[in-house]
Amino acid sequence: MEKLAVFGGTPVREDKIFYGRQCIEQDDIDAVCAVLKSDYITCGPKVAELEKRLCEVTGAKYAVAVSNGTAALHLAAMAAGFKAGDEVIVSAITFAASANCVLYCGAKPVFADIRHDTYNVNPDEIRKLITPRTRGVIAVDFTGQAVEIDEIREICSENNLIFIEDAAHSLGTRYNGQPVGGLADMSCFSFHPVKTVTGGEGGAITTNSEELYKKLKRLRTHGITRDQSEMVHPSDALWYNEQIELGFNYRMTDFQAALIVSQLNKLERFRNRRKEIVKIYNDVFAQMPELYIQREIPESDTTRHLYILRLNLDKLNCDRREFFDALYAEKTCPQVHYLPVYMHSYYEKLGYERGLCPEAEQFYNEVMSIPLYPSMTQKDIDDVIRAVKKVVAYYKK
Repeated sequence: MEKLAVFGGTPVREDKIFYGRQCIEQDDIDAVCAVLKSDYITCGPKVAELEKRLCEVTGAKYAVAVSNGTAALHLAAMAAGFKAGDEVIVSAITFAASANCVLYCGAKPVFADIRHDTYNVNPDEIRKLITPRTRGVIAVDFTGQAVEIDEIREICSENNLIFIEDAAHSLGTRYNGQPVGGLADMSCFSFHPVKTVTGGEGGAITTNSEELYKKLKRLRTHGITRDQSEMVHPSDALWYNEQIELGFNYRMTDFQAALIVSQLNKLERFRNRRKEIVKIYNDVFAQMPELYIQREIPESDTTRHLYILRLNLDKLNCDRREFFDALYAEKTCPQVHYLPVYMHSYYEKLGYERGLCPEAEQFYNEVMSIPLYPSMTQKDIDDVIRAVKKVVAYYKK
């Protein structure tokens, strides 16, 4: 048996490969440089161009670009009208921002458990959690796979709830042939460097509601409007603007927008390459009884942001930490996505206790994300597979 690097053996590769990274090419650099040499570097034409492109990509009528994905979630929660005394149902397995945005509004996140095999929120669990105080659902397209949109939309319609899709992972994913972004009341995107396309940072909200769109635009810029029809004291003076509500400075720069527009031009290429790598991984790992692969619902044509390796601990003489450390020592550096949000110490202080979502807690103990990004070479892919096989062979019962 080949000795693991963690125990003094030779690692599979010399240089580290991480679970995700940006793919920046010369045309992206040129697009940013052009803006830096222009008259506008913020609040200019590139932001408007990005919003138009996002509508084209998602099929939504309106898009509002913001400073990051968390800002997108915050503004969506604000536009939804969540407030103190309200409850909002949130996926348990997600980055903390999906629930924090509810707290920002003074409302209470209520955590729904996931399906055992897709890792997305279980609509049956959403139904169980609805009370007279429930005002909305924030459902997360975890790893890029679309949630069960039709069923969640039906639940929300039946109960007069706002449906916010946290689509930070799923730009490029299609649900029943339609792109994610135009199917919920609001959809929120992130352009962090490990996402499908990047602006360094950046986010966006898409919607088909003109009312929500106008509110999101105001909230992005301090609650200030130049639209006379919205003003309390209208004026046609060119310089005049009026703050009509309390908003935030969540604006995006033009050079970020230029980078994202350039990246969106490659979305189909990035999408196809991610799907190719996922297929290679699935074909190999599905043959290994020590591992589980994520089930994909037939409605979701997924652009995978994360590839989750789930351990069958009944067939391994190790726990997740030992497997993770061994894989990391092989220079294949995984990450864990995610600790159930309510298990963070801050949420514990708010009174949330373990045991709320058993499937999510079991999931957390068994998973890690392995490298997946478009610029991976065949050698990179082969090295990842070899490292996983090496660790499995060492620990299998």
